[in-house]
Parts: sequence; structure tokens; C-alpha cells
Amino acid sequence: MNHTLSTTRSGERTDRPGHAPVGIVIATRNRAASLAGTLRHLLALPERPEILVADNASTDDTRALLARDFPQVRVLALPANRGALARNDGVRALGTPYVAFSDDDSWWAPGALATAARLLDAHPRLGLISARTLVGPAGYADPLNGVLAASPLGSATDLPGIQVLGFLACASVVRREAFLDAGGYHPLLFFGGEETLLAYDLAARGWGVTHCPEVTAHHHPDPGPRTGRPAVLRRNELLTAWLRRPLPYALARTRALAAEARRDPQARRALREALARLPAALRARRPLPPHVERAARRLDGAAG
Repeated sequence: MNHTLSTTRSGERTDRPGHAPVGIVIATRNRAASLAGTLRHLLALPERPEILVADNASTDDTRALLARDFPQVRVLALPANRGALARNDGVRALGTPYVAFSDDDSWWAPGALATAARLLDAHPRLGLISARTLVGPAGYADPLNGVLAASPLGSATDLPGIQVLGFLACASVVRREAFLDAGGYHPLLFFGGEETLLAYDLAARGWGVTHCPEVTAHHHPDPGPRTGRPAVLRRNELLTAWLRRPLPYALARTRALAAEARRDPQARRALREALARLPAALRARRPLPPHVERAARRLDGAAG
């Protein structure tokens, strides 16, 4: 792996004149009103980042809204809903050396992207920054902040912050080279809990993944219920185990979910959908290197 600072492998900077070295990719689908609010926040940032919206084949007025009210925002109009893979498409199309992700209900604090760029410039092995996330109008701390800050993986001499193997997608900044080197988000998961697998793959390729609370993101999720999401998260946790963890671990997780499925409809759905995808997971299986597996087990122990 060839680590660089703000360059491509050929040594050419890819950020455009007049824009910050950190661009922003937003994956969205059928959330025009929420997206408009997010874009107003992002366009007001002092860093003047280039912004790309990867639209997952919206059927509402998202594309008309973007053309009418936000002509300065680049739009990648995808022909089908690609879920989290829309972020991969956005990173490839954007081309800035660093890429921050927002969802259509999240944005970055003023100065956060400049801070992230400084950290990435100063630490060539740093592949992904997991930011501190403030939730809702009151700005309360997302509980994940505390989990990440307490990571038993500790610090590394050549990285800022605390080493982690998880993050919130809409509060992360990546080195484009590292993201593409790791393969981006995995197609098998589609959407929901896809961050852990990417963190594993970055670490397996030698990139650092750290929580840096000096970088701040804001998240204003819809307070309504998210039907089916618990099942999708459990499905993807199990698929991640089959894709990267040792076979005894994956088998144990499968047995545990099967036991829950006897009484829990969400677990039943998760198990059914995971088993349908299991042949593809086995074909794509690539166990973690021993040092990353040890780190994953330390985190399993801390969570347990």
C-alpha cells in the first residue's frame, strides 16, 4: 500500500482550485425537504467544500429541487437505488483527496472539515476519521461518542485520536485513496450497519481508523419509527461475521440468531435474509489478518 498525503497514486492533487481538499458526498433517496435543509447548512460552511449528491433513483422532486435551488451542487443521478454503494459512486466521481460523508439529515460544524484535513495531512496512515456527533436541535451527544472514546484499542503513535473499528457513516471523513483501496462499502450489505465491515477492510489494508472528537458533525434524524431497520442491522451483522470473522465465530452468531428467531419476528426476518445471502458471502469471504481479528475480539469483549 502506497500511503500519500493529499495526492493520488500518480502524485497529482485532485482537489479543484477554489475548493477545500475535503469534498462532501451525500447519498439520498426520496428525502427532498430534508436534503434541502442539509444543503443550506453545508453551503454556508467557511471551507467552501465541493458537494456531490448521489441520488438513489428518487421518485419525489429531489432532482428538480437540486436543479432549481442548488445549481452549484453536483448531482450524480443513479438509475437505481444502490443503497450505501451510492457513496462509493460519489467518492469515485468527486475526486477530492479527502471525502466527508453526510446523509440528507446531517451536516458538518463550521471548521470541522478544515480540522479533518489537517489531521489527514499530518498522519499519512490515517484512512478514516470518526467524528463526534451531536444530535437534534438540542445538540446532545450521540451515545456512540462515548462508546468510541472508550475503545480498548487505545492510541497509536502515528495516528490521532483513539483507534476504533466502527463509526457512524454520516459523521466520517475518509482519505479517498484509502477508501478506494479498501473497496468502499460492500455490495452484499446494501444499507444498514455497513460501517463495521468498511472499518475492518481499512484496518486489514493497513489504514488507521480513529475517533477524533475535535471533528464535529450534526445529525437530525427523523424521530419517527424506522420500520424493518432492526432486522436489517442484525442481518448485516451476521453477514459481516461470515465475510470476515473466523468460522466458529460466524457459526456461533448464526446459532444465536436462530435461537432468537423462534420468538422474535425481527430476528426471523434477519435470519431468513442472511441465509439467502450466505452463498454470496461465502464466495466473498476474506478473513481478517490476525492482528485485526485480535482487535475485533477485544472490542467484542468490551461490548459484551
